[in-house]
Amino acid sequence: MRLVAMVAAGILVATIASALPAGAAAATDPLGVDFAQTTGAFRGGATGTLYGLGDDGAPTQALIDGAHLTNTSQKAPYGTQHPSGDALKVENGFFHKYGKDMYIYVQDYYPDWAYNGGKRPGDTRTYNQADGTYTAQPNGVWDYLEVVQFVAEAVATRSAHPENYVFIPFNEPDGGNWYPDWASRKDQFLADWSAAYQTIQAVYARHGLGHARIGGPGDTHWQPERSADILTYAKANHVLPDVFIWHELGIDNLSTFRSHVTAYRKLEKDLGVGPIPVNITEFGMLRDMGTPGQLVQWLSIMEDLKVDGQTAYWNYAGNFSDNSARANAANAGWWMFKWYGDLAGSRTVRVTPPALDTVDSLQGIAAVDARNKRATVLYGGGSKPVTLQLSGLDRRTFGNRVDVEVRQVTLSGAEGVSGTPPVVKVLRGIPLGRGPITFDVPTYDRYAAYQVIITPQQDRELTANAVWSTSIEAEQTALTDATVYYQDPQGGGGWKFLASGSNDVGSFNRPTSKADWTVTVPRTGQYRFQVIGGTPGTPGRHALFVDGVDTATVQYRADLALTSYQKWQYRGSAEVTVALTAGQHVLSLRASRDGTTVLPNSDITLDKFLLTDVTDGEPTAYPAPTLRYSGGAHVTYDVPLARGYAAIRGGGQAEAYVQAWDTGYYDLSLDYRSFSATAADVTVNGRTVAKVSANRGGSWRSTVRVHLSQGINEIEVGSARGLLLQQLTTRRAAASDGAATTIEAEDTLRQGATVVTTYPDASGSNASGGRGIGFVGNGAANTFTVPRGPGFDQPGLYDIAVSYANAELVGAHPYNPQVVDRRLEVTETGGGSAYGYFRYTYAWNSFLERTIPITLTTTGGSLVFGNPTAYAPDIDKITIAPAVVGTPTTVRR
Repeated sequence: MRLVAMVAAGILVATIASALPAGAAAATDPLGVDFAQTTGAFRGGATGTLYGLGDDGAPTQALIDGAHLTNTSQKAPYGTQHPSGDALKVENGFFHKYGKDMYIYVQDYYPDWAYNGGKRPGDTRTYNQADGTYTAQPNGVWDYLEVVQFVAEAVATRSAHPENYVFIPFNEPDGGNWYPDWASRKDQFLADWSAAYQTIQAVYARHGLGHARIGGPGDTHWQPERSADILTYAKANHVLPDVFIWHELGIDNLSTFRSHVTAYRKLEKDLGVGPIPVNITEFGMLRDMGTPGQLVQWLSIMEDLKVDGQTAYWNYAGNFSDNSARANAANAGWWMFKWYGDLAGSRTVRVTPPALDTVDSLQGIAAVDARNKRATVLYGGGSKPVTLQLSGLDRRTFGNRVDVEVRQVTLSGAEGVSGTPPVVKVLRGIPLGRGPITFDVPTYDRYAAYQVIITPQQDRELTANAVWSTSIEAEQTALTDATVYYQDPQGGGGWKFLASGSNDVGSFNRPTSKADWTVTVPRTGQYRFQVIGGTPGTPGRHALFVDGVDTATVQYRADLALTSYQKWQYRGSAEVTVALTAGQHVLSLRASRDGTTVLPNSDITLDKFLLTDVTDGEPTAYPAPTLRYSGGAHVTYDVPLARGYAAIRGGGQAEAYVQAWDTGYYDLSLDYRSFSATAADVTVNGRTVAKVSANRGGSWRSTVRVHLSQGINEIEVGSARGLLLQQLTTRRAAASDGAATTIEAEDTLRQGATVVTTYPDASGSNASGGRGIGFVGNGAANTFTVPRGPGFDQPGLYDIAVSYANAELVGAHPYNPQVVDRRLEVTETGGGSAYGYFRYTYAWNSFLERTIPITLTTTGGSLVFGNPTAYAPDIDKITIAPAVVGTPTTVRR
């Protein structure tokens, strides 16, 4: 393990400056933060995404809300560029909580890239403005202008939020899309810009919607000459864009980005326009996606410049541009998004890294939330340990002493699950003197990122590494018949996914291939063994031996492998729980169980191993200073014995995003104080599932046993009477999983064309029992039915966890898989219904899990699954679970 607690207990108590050995300063990178020098209100628009949303619920609402997306670019209505991502279909989820600006690419009407074969259309069609269909007849109107009109009409008449849309009439016009040669095409572009602009405004005016926002020009990179010509013309003709757009792609853009925005702002002043908001609607390369230490470099630039940005679209729609994992889980990039979103309501302050405008270097963002008395630093990108120098903390806000917590998130792969970032260092009760607070934090590698939270001294214990965990890079294990490969982070011009530690292990394809990890665990118990690795396009398996004994099968799901740069590099994760005794063990991951025959599809690249103690259910705390608040709720330091607790009353609420490694039951505990009898409502993923209460004033712990979905779950706590919330804690309660009922799909009652599919053991499939069903849907008769039975025979709130496969692709694209999100509907006979969209799983024999919440209203109505209009995903099994088991408890603390 590269990062260890600074002291055994993980706590330093009276530290102004860390004592360093002579000469040690040269081995660290300094990061200065002056909290007294504000740089403006936190903008929070740098984590937008291009096609980050697939269909309604793909990604899930918890992932969307937790990522705190404020802007996204999506396919225009009637668009055929991608099978999913229509703005009108995803707007409810986007605007549900934090979404502000829905951009749409109007040219996405066309199915091909470059649009319309790269040629500006003429007048060869007549469009039906009601539905976007056309006949091959000219009508005297430029074809694309008709497209612009019916797209604007659809938004104006069908959107619940037309005022929050931004139309992008042209995308990368300087590239392959219609106007590359500026010398010969300038006049045509300017005329077309004006025509599109006026058409959109006319539609909005006709519907009484006021001014429609329009963004452009959307060039592939900063184009000073084109930009000057466009702004000059637009000013003279009253068609100025409401948002100025271009793209920042490529490794070197980390060093030139600031100069481009500076040049643009100077251009505005020279021309007497603006300032116009800027959105960089594509930024970053493959190597940046899912990599927190890369993302923070981009985010710091945009937040410093107060411009918005959207991660570039390099793979498929619906996963925040490779910044989420599986159907509902976080990868490391998602946690970077969340940390950035947590700064909402703050004011940013001056950060001084070792050097600005330097590729692949230590960079950071810092902010002060005065309402919640919280200062935050986000940083990453450097390879050395970091010396943090924090100055300017106002005693009027923070008092005489402060607490500091440092959390770490490390690279987990694009599809690898990243758990709640652990606290790796704490500083307790540091006096605020005249000089800066200075301390060192070891750096795992330059792909990791760190969150530092500074608060007034709290009335709770601060603990680092509360749950024991350790890790090792695969290349650092004892390898037999396997090869270490260097993964150059700047190789291929950034057209690759990064490996933790810049190396991984491949050629793991012989019966004798193995990786041995000698590790010492602190106590006898249960441990989760996680492998980060790349499974190229099909599920596979390894054997895990413990001290020479065949102990478990490590089952991998398929990962994306449709192109050479995806195969082996698009890494996911696999997890298995093993029993270990206290002391030293050798964990041996092997391609063969018997040393003679390789396991199915065992040729998997290995990046990193992690081992975590889960004996006690892996209790994970979400303290008040890390939560989000609304409705007047806030963190207070004014109440004795409750300093650093959240004051929640009336319509206020606290919001947490908690990680569940497995779908199943967890004890969700609220630690709080009250001055009198009180109660709190607990909401899980949008449903109020329980009310907990205390019958008098005091210090309490209320616990409710709730069903959580694998991945991220959105928890909200409100209290009309009022309470002071210290923290939320989750703890796995697997003993209650028996309250859920699992039904193998092949054992359900099948109707119509549905068929049972068998997955041979040699396929490496993770299908339960090697069987499932397919051809569900695409007609109302093609369904399967689950009769009601014990465990779900009463009305109430339930979760239906569906193990599914969906590898459908429609159409072709040079580098973007054209994935389809398949819809599954469940109808209670005599009751209501629910549905979910199920994202791409890379192979038809590789299964992910996604949960459909449902409210059952009868005692005997069977559950019918299907999709009358299109195919549903293939189904392995379903698990039906009550949302809550048992009765909530409250005990005095």
